[in-house]
Amino acid sequence: MGKRGSRSQSQLLNSLTKKQKKHLRDFGEEHPFYDKVSRQEAKPQICQLSESSDTSGSESEAESEPEQVSGYHKLLATLKSVSEEDEEEEEEEEDSVVDEAETNDEDGDSDVSVEDETAAESTDMQESMALPADPEGKDGDGPPATSHGSPEEFTDAKHESLFSLETNFLEEESGGSSSLKVSLDPFLQHVNKELKEKEIQAVPTNPKTTHQLKWPTLGQLVFSSKFQKLETFKPPKDIDLQSLHLQKPLESTWTKTNSQFLSAAQKSSSPFTPLQKELFLIMNSYRDLFYPERTALKNGEEIRHVYCLHVINHVLKANAQVLGNNSRRRSQKLGVGDDDDFRDQGLTRPKVLIVVPFREAALRVVQLFISLLEGDSKKKIIVSNKKRFKGEYGSDPEERPPNLKRPEDYEAVFVGNIDDHFRIGVAILQRSIQLYAPFYSSDILIASPLGLRTIIGGEGEKKRDFDFLSSIELLIIDQADIYLMQNWEHVLHLMNHMNLLPLDSHGVDFSRVRMWSLNNWSKYYRQTLLFGALQDAQINSVFNKYCVNLQGQVAVRNVPMTGSISHVLVQLPHVFQRMEAENLASVIDARFNFFVNKILPQYRDAVMSHTLIYVPSYFDFVRLRNYFKKEELNFTHICEYTQKSGVSRARHFFLQGEKQFLLFTERFHFYKRNLIFYELPTYPHFYSEVCNMLRAASRGEEAAWTCTVLYSKYDAQRLAAVVGVERAAQMLQSKKNVHLFITGER
Repeated sequence: MGKRGSRSQSQLLNSLTKKQKKHLRDFGEEHPFYDKVSRQEAKPQICQLSESSDTSGSESEAESEPEQVSGYHKLLATLKSVSEEDEEEEEEEEDSVVDEAETNDEDGDSDVSVEDETAAESTDMQESMALPADPEGKDGDGPPATSHGSPEEFTDAKHESLFSLETNFLEEESGGSSSLKVSLDPFLQHVNKELKEKEIQAVPTNPKTTHQLKWPTLGQLVFSSKFQKLETFKPPKDIDLQSLHLQKPLESTWTKTNSQFLSAAQKSSSPFTPLQKELFLIMNSYRDLFYPERTALKNGEEIRHVYCLHVINHVLKANAQVLGNNSRRRSQKLGVGDDDDFRDQGLTRPKVLIVVPFREAALRVVQLFISLLEGDSKKKIIVSNKKRFKGEYGSDPEERPPNLKRPEDYEAVFVGNIDDHFRIGVAILQRSIQLYAPFYSSDILIASPLGLRTIIGGEGEKKRDFDFLSSIELLIIDQADIYLMQNWEHVLHLMNHMNLLPLDSHGVDFSRVRMWSLNNWSKYYRQTLLFGALQDAQINSVFNKYCVNLQGQVAVRNVPMTGSISHVLVQLPHVFQRMEAENLASVIDARFNFFVNKILPQYRDAVMSHTLIYVPSYFDFVRLRNYFKKEELNFTHICEYTQKSGVSRARHFFLQGEKQFLLFTERFHFYKRNLIFYELPTYPHFYSEVCNMLRAASRGEEAAWTCTVLYSKYDAQRLAAVVGVERAAQMLQSKKNVHLFITGER
């Protein structure tokens, strides 16, 4: 009996987490939070509160009245067992604990340390087998019921404990959290702001208040908010780094990292370019931002630098707050209710999500992170898995096909590794970076829309997970216009799963979670930064619908005065034909019927023997292709999915006059004489590019060329980008439905 008793006590002791052991050692008993009522799921129902009680803290009440329970109690109700949560936070234990955990696994629980040890022992084998599209390996972070990554995924589990926020403390030499103690710090002002229940309830019905300002570099800004108080500000002429409350070491590293964009005069006066200064002032105020003038050729890298500065600044401050509170908790005895002073985190650890279109962009972001943390310091920072990261996200210059002449903007966008299926977790702890961190141990997630879509999954899918999006505090969507060319549905799917309550606890310490996160108000505290190359209705819709930050929103709304038609060099008549549509939903059918009944008959004549039809939407392309086949028209077609042999064949038939019509999508624009824009292009410069392609085939036939464009009142933004805002207004308000422009007119 003595041996059995000692063995059971030993097993009980080994099943405790370090936090529980510390409490047992200090106070001689376990914390009441870890009472073993959760060992038997039926036990909590023994003690029930009376029906008249206003308290809703028991699991039984949470089960009987789910519609009245707060998010906090919903999460408490999901706790299957104390051991399951605590084991997810543990480092590698002794062999006896591992054996016990494996036994528990058979009963339905999981022990992350077992998975971590397995992953660590087979690191070399896993690296060679890893799938490039699924590098984050979040499988090692939760019970089997909620983590559904493929077994081939690699996680850097052996470094995980080094980057754990729960088991680390603030280093003295790191400079402490002095900046966090300043009441004017915008980070603290934002996360510590308390919203009231009535304010949240009023948001859906509150009218959006707006105010316009003109800034020197950004131009026309629209400040808006659905909360009652709308605050605006203008940029100061001069700013210094100290006034921005940057966390160390960013004050010293930023100037060197950003030096490539600064002239000699600027370096002495300001560490920012004029554009960066105004953008960072908005970012640092924690307002949502939509900037639709980001181009790969002009200012793309300049903008990437400044939002990476904001990301690192946010993460360092957030982690410093957690580590500082860890030290305070360790150095003092906590009394009842003192835990509320240490609410410093969300329901899950990932706090920043950066959405970029290609691996090359992710590579540049990580390189900037390293540069911002390292600077010109002689002491290099620790970067885990750096070599593997460069191998998977870098590119080989020799792989690029030679002698391909592309426009400059094409070369700037499609540079480096252009794989669009990836996701990676990044953990940052003081002067160390862990790449390929498991998602639930990461501070920053970098992914493409497709990479996120495959892990979020859809309704009815067994293998799906989106809990890691529950506590995102900073969302950056860079190069949003490219997602229009990829699959915009993936972006909408992501936005619909942002900041939802997690389905599992993931080992969270609820005493450290901010109240607004427990109340499921995280979306009102999330800052969204949206960068793109154009004003588009779909991008505007995402910004207006999903950005509800309590600090308000700022959108850059500069209108194009001339339009891309002024860049057309070909002597060409441009006929704009307006069609009528009752509402936005009917535009697609109205455009098709107008084209089939009014436009197409004009181009069936022999005079219009070569007609190119430009179709931005792939769905419209398929509809027209099917109609042409049904009517047995003499045509060929090219789209982004056409094989190279099919492209060559279609090009040959069209150029030789064997086919009268060539249908092609916006993603694959080609050329020859007569031109029909079935819909205005998404990118305004595509209009002049396609028109100017006619010039390349010039044989003295310019007088016979024509260009016809279909538009409706719902295409106002695209029309203004092509013909200019003044002409667009006249065309939309005119009683005439046909408008003619001759190239060369201003």
